[in-house]
Amino acid sequence: MGSFSIWHWAIVIVVVALLFGGKGKISGLMGDAAKGIKAFKEGLKDEDKKDGPHEGVSSLPRTDAEKEELKR
Repeated sequence: MGSFSIWHWAIVIVVVALLFGGKGKISGLMGDAAKGIKAFKEGLKDEDKKDGPHEGVSSLPRTDAEKEELKR
């Protein structure tokens, strides 16, 4: 019960070979994920520059008193 059979070891070896075999599949996947995250962040920055608040304008929600003052 405490030891693995030959089939358990075969499955473990196959899984390890799939994960770590070849040209560093895991490092390649992680590199691709990092590139995707970086591109996503750059896209958010570009969108903020385009749609962001202008100088002197607060991006905070206005109170009812401020809204009434702007109507005047």
